[in-house]
Amino acid sequence: MQQGIHTISFVGLGLIGASLMQALKRAAEATGRKIEMIGFDPGFDAGDIAAITGKCGLDRFEPNPAKLYDADLVVLCAPVVTNIALLDEVKPHIRKETVVSDVSSTKAEIATRARELGIEFIGMHPIAGREQQGYRAASPELLDGRLVILCADCTNPETARAAELAGLLRDSGCRPLFMSPEEHDRVYANISHLPQLVSTALMEHCRENVAWGGPGFASMARLAGSPWAVWRDIVETNRDNIADELEAFSALLAEVAGEVRSGNFEALEAKFREANDLYQRLQERSGA
Repeated sequence: MQQGIHTISFVGLGLIGASLMQALKRAAEATGRKIEMIGFDPGFDAGDIAAITGKCGLDRFEPNPAKLYDADLVVLCAPVVTNIALLDEVKPHIRKETVVSDVSSTKAEIATRARELGIEFIGMHPIAGREQQGYRAASPELLDGRLVILCADCTNPETARAAELAGLLRDSGCRPLFMSPEEHDRVYANISHLPQLVSTALMEHCRENVAWGGPGFASMARLAGSPWAVWRDIVETNRDNIADELEAFSALLAEVAGEVRSGNFEALEAKFREANDLYQRLQERSGA
């Protein structure tokens, strides 16, 4: 395969951005390639710049937009609304062949804006994370075996540059999977955004009894600790899909409530059996 990615710029060097940078650098080195890793983060001071340059995988910290965006691949690693706004800043500086990507949790709105600006866009969504934040918690191992959703806004996602990026991700230990931006947002409204809001609502519903909760309740409520600053952007850019999922789940809860009230244990047992089976499959797939 012809190799067109020789420089990658990361705009935002937090946990996911820095981990992805390290993973791609490790993959390049393992396959005998030289890819320069450039980055910028507006929150970094001199100590942060010194710490992340070199041993953490960054080759050059670059605050000058003209030089920062002069790369083969530009990866936006801020919250999604900020990333959408950054596209307008990126556009005047990128080359015609530059591919722009991001690591946001929603994809349709940013893909639409990139299309309006005439930017070649391949969105990324690494399905990974940890409770610690920041580049000091970053590690290439964070992405080992993890799905990375690739959203190419074209009828054939396996373009040369998309295929090269997917290959780099495979070499770094990830499992790339192509989806359209619209399909991505529908799927993750169901398996990510719905659980977050259910956990948040659960804590509100149970607030008077939280002090007596045990490990099971704590597991159900874990997502309630997520910061609103992150989730505001996700909700804002995927409102219709999330609202559809909440309404459908509310209808299912009403059905379960009816079965409990009427003592329909046969229906409840069937739900438990199906949930047990799905949970087992989930555990096997995740390697737990």
